[in-house]
Amino acid sequence: MPRLSGLCVLVVVLGAAGSCLAASAEGSAAIVESGRQHFATSCGFCHGRDATGGSKGADLTRSELVANDVDGNLISEVVRQGRIDKGMPAFASLGKDELDAMAAYIHSQKSQVESANGGRRSVQPEDLAAGSAEAGQRYFQSNCRQCHSPAGDLKGIGSRLKGLALLRRMLNPGDQRRSPATLTVTTAGGQRHVGALDYRDEFTVAMRDGQGVYRSWSTRTITYTVDDPMQAHVDQLDRYTDEAMHDVLAYLQSLQ
Repeated sequence: MPRLSGLCVLVVVLGAAGSCLAASAEGSAAIVESGRQHFATSCGFCHGRDATGGSKGADLTRSELVANDVDGNLISEVVRQGRIDKGMPAFASLGKDELDAMAAYIHSQKSQVESANGGRRSVQPEDLAAGSAEAGQRYFQSNCRQCHSPAGDLKGIGSRLKGLALLRRMLNPGDQRRSPATLTVTTAGGQRHVGALDYRDEFTVAMRDGQGVYRSWSTRTITYTVDDPMQAHVDQLDRYTDEAMHDVLAYLQSLQ
């Protein structure tokens, strides 16, 4: 039997190792692809098909839990048990292979995002920490204290909301409305109707009256007024400078 030279043995060994590495890479790619499909089906609606955030769910590529996860040990547990208090259902029917594949896909997406140049996908709290809390307090006292109180409705808001979430609440708190806008309509015949504003555009206004009855009118045939506490926030958008906006944000963030 002919003997192989040292060089030949090295070539054979390296060739075999290369084949193993190629097979391993192909296997890993197959697992990630399987995870992508499972993720799109079970998680994509909330977290986005690429795991960078969606209609309700967080950007998982920036998740602290994902950063601390090792081979799916944390991700699998959360997916299996859910986070019911935060609106995330449990996926108890998923098996270990499916969970491991989903974890591999999430880590793959995280690596892609971290290696990309530019393409910023989120805003961190420190990105918005450019204002003066003292200046923000002065602005608040002059423009906001008629409706809000740091010892009342805003007490502790800086500990409940951070960064972009707090800025959104500050600029557009419509989803926190405590009571609907009030529509008052006076008809051509002098009849006066008062109720909760249900709809308004340049052609039509509508309300729900005290009995819950829906009423609508053409704006051409009536006079009407709308009392909307949220309108002050809309008007404030025209008055904010970039500096004042960040100052007020810094002040609200200080209300711990």
